[in-house]
Amino acid sequence: MVSDELWAEIAPLLPPRPPRRSRYPGRKPLDDRKVLCGILFVLYTAIPWEYLPQELGFGSGMTCWRRLRDWNDAGVWQRLHEILLARLRGAGQLDMSRAVIDGSHIRALKGGPKTGPSPVDRRKPGSKHHVITDAGGIPLAVTLTGGNRHDSTQTTALLDAIPAIGGRPGPPRRRPDRLYADRGYDYDSHREQVRARGVTPVIARRGTPHGSGLGTHRWVVERTIAWLHWFRRLRIRWEIRDDIHEAFLSLACSLICHPGPGPLHGVWVGGGRDG
Repeated sequence: MVSDELWAEIAPLLPPRPPRRSRYPGRKPLDDRKVLCGILFVLYTAIPWEYLPQELGFGSGMTCWRRLRDWNDAGVWQRLHEILLARLRGAGQLDMSRAVIDGSHIRALKGGPKTGPSPVDRRKPGSKHHVITDAGGIPLAVTLTGGNRHDSTQTTALLDAIPAIGGRPGPPRRRPDRLYADRGYDYDSHREQVRARGVTPVIARRGTPHGSGLGTHRWVVERTIAWLHWFRRLRIRWEIRDDIHEAFLSLACSLICHPGPGPLHGVWVGGGRDG
């Protein structure tokens, strides 16, 4: 399940294991690549950790859960995402001339941090995925909030979450030229905060008729959210711990950005334009 290309990107980022004790060393730790296969199996299928089949050779679900937690704490997934974004920019396939933001609600059946009563699901516990993409739909950053948080609260949070993207000579790129959003983000205070970051807001106004043409640019973020929710573990939040769900989110963003073989390979290829 883990291609050689993907493993070559991830392996150097994994933190070193502590040395084994010379006396009573215990069971030898399972190979990291096999554990990563187990993590991806859970991400793709949404199977409960405790039901991960031992016959697959990926180790127990708890082993995979602990490695996911530890690697997330070590910043592996965030660093992987940054490396892949820089590689896309270096290849001319990242278009920072504009960025697009949107949010999507999911159920959070077990509750936990960053959940809240959903206004669209009879106040049942829920969370929101907030996503910012480049002009072509490549995910630049994602945040997790409670289901009762308004989309507009993440306008500047998403902009600030964009990492410094290298890949080309000169300083890394952190800001798009323009930011597109729908009417849910129509607040002048947020526009001022966006402008203060050197970005031009292009946000639809409430109370105005549709047909502005902004949808021709905004649709890419809805497609990216659909890509994220193609991973079944992200359609419903099963994790009580928010950091574990965020680890899955960050890993999924990296898989979308990775150009190697995989179920989402080639969905964004076509190139962007940007310096």
